[in-house]
Amino acid sequence: MQFRAALFTATMLAAPLALVMGGRADAQPVAGPYVSLGGGWDLKSAVTQKNFNIGGADVPGDAKAVFKNGYDLNASVGYGFNNGWRVELEGDYIRNGADKLKSGGASLGASGHESQYGGFVNGIYDFDVSLPWLYPYLGAGIGWQVASYDKFSAGGATVDQSHGSFAYQGIFGLSFPIAPVVGLSATLEYRFIGLTSARRYDVAGAGQPVSFKQQGEYNNQINVGLRYEFSPPAPPAPAPTPAPVAAPAPAPAKTYLVFFDWDKYSLTPRATQIIAQAASDSKTQNVTTLEVNGYTDTSGAPKYNMGLSIKRAKAVAAQLVADGVPASEIEMHGYGETHLLVPTGPGVREPQNRRVEIIFH
Repeated sequence: MQFRAALFTATMLAAPLALVMGGRADAQPVAGPYVSLGGGWDLKSAVTQKNFNIGGADVPGDAKAVFKNGYDLNASVGYGFNNGWRVELEGDYIRNGADKLKSGGASLGASGHESQYGGFVNGIYDFDVSLPWLYPYLGAGIGWQVASYDKFSAGGATVDQSHGSFAYQGIFGLSFPIAPVVGLSATLEYRFIGLTSARRYDVAGAGQPVSFKQQGEYNNQINVGLRYEFSPPAPPAPAPTPAPVAAPAPAPAKTYLVFFDWDKYSLTPRATQIIAQAASDSKTQNVTTLEVNGYTDTSGAPKYNMGLSIKRAKAVAAQLVADGVPASEIEMHGYGETHLLVPTGPGVREPQNRRVEIIFH
């Protein structure tokens, strides 16, 4: 019962988080292939042994095998689709020492252990909560687990046998990007694993053939780990080198500002008019280069904002070409949420920072 309560509690905690953040997908922490490694504390439920058969005759009554807290390890390879979703293939290993065997009001000390190992196919969704240092995620998986009694012994009887079972798991986690290593994140997870198939185990040392059936086996886990993404974003473009103090100030460059709606890179009618004016003016002035620089506000994650600023710059450059500016005269850059026109803190949707600057040189 304590395990069902733990699962219910975790579900109730995760559901409001999913509802609050379900509408946000401004940026996601995983794009492309990645690997992860984790492990931690495993709390295994008492396992019910039933449908005993002794000497060929069915015997009523159940027994409960109780286990000590153990540990688990897991490793995954996966792929993120840069829209919040990712899939992964996971292998795991779980080990719990035997504690006691309860039957008919009696309790016998037990030795040995039970181990589980196998794999899962997981689907996971990462949420963006506009905090560059925190990404919650929820996931679920299906797979296969081998449940192995390794010299589990109580009252002179021993079980030393393995059987496989279909399995499922639920995952609630938090990832924390490690800024000095682009693509690396630390993770903290809660996992619930359940086995579904019935398995029959044989008992040795009982003086006659004895077997029992076992179904419904559950593990609660608290894990820590690391995840590494192989396609980290490109670093932000360096800030221009300031001119020496003694040098004469250059003539001010003419600049045109094109603004965008939040999280968009499509051109508004007003934006099209400004680009057309810039294209027309470039033909009547001594212009050798049109610098097209894209920017975003600070809402969303830096990686996503870098990509969005490049898309905005590409949209403006394409319209300039359509308006008659040779592509060879255009230099395009994306600066993400750097060089803000209006200084703000993180996570602020400032319209004047969602822009592309067209600069004549």
